[in-house]
Amino acid sequence: MSSEPFIKIENVSKSYKGSDSPALNNISLSIPANEVFGLLGPNGAGKTTTIGILCGFLKKDSGAIQINGWSIDKQPNEIRKIIGLVPQDIALYETLTPVENLRFLGNMYGLKGAKLNGRINECLTLMGLDKNKNRLIKTFSGGMKRRLNLVAGILHEPKILFLDEPTVGVDVQSRNVILEHLKQLNKNGTTIIYTSHYMEEAEQLCSSIAIIDLGEIIIQGKPSELVDHEKGHFNLESVFLHLTGRKLRDN
Repeated sequence: MSSEPFIKIENVSKSYKGSDSPALNNISLSIPANEVFGLLGPNGAGKTTTIGILCGFLKKDSGAIQINGWSIDKQPNEIRKIIGLVPQDIALYETLTPVENLRFLGNMYGLKGAKLNGRINECLTLMGLDKNKNRLIKTFSGGMKRRLNLVAGILHEPKILFLDEPTVGVDVQSRNVILEHLKQLNKNGTTIIYTSHYMEEAEQLCSSIAIIDLGEIIIQGKPSELVDHEKGHFNLESVFLHLTGRKLRDN
């Protein structure tokens, strides 16, 4: 395996018009292949901005990013082919069925015919949605929509999967199915970049974590290392509150 990081972020900054402070302030991260990498932080810390830049939806102001050896500035199309995104908001057409949504997305990824149909059936079965594949999504529960949101991000078997709060607001059973499938995807070679406010979930799922606040990386390492590093703290949630404070972050 190459010693080069799979994702390399160097001195990246980003500001939004009208804001008094930068969304990202000179951040640097190196993420190896096959990691489940947690990017954790309070509301407004810079998590979603970072994912948006890595996925090519937002432009950075400065710095350099390489993914799989490609420059995000010079080879964005190559990068887009290998990434999948599960956004915080449900990114589905609610007046269509799961099959109709996934056929539309599959065509965008270049999947067609029997291969696409097979992949749709496989993913829906994995997420326990196969019996509801012809129902309108607007009739689905929150947990069902979250599971289908994940299917939409993994349909084309990306090398890198970005997850922005993938289990927010779902029932325990749906969360369990989603997390178990993410672990299996990672075992099969998918690099996962994950944000969440659920510290226990992150501690269970992530092989490495960075905590970001006010647009800056505060600390990075394995969950157990972070807990050991901060004396007097016994879990990731305690460390997180110690480093980011207990003040409310209402957005």
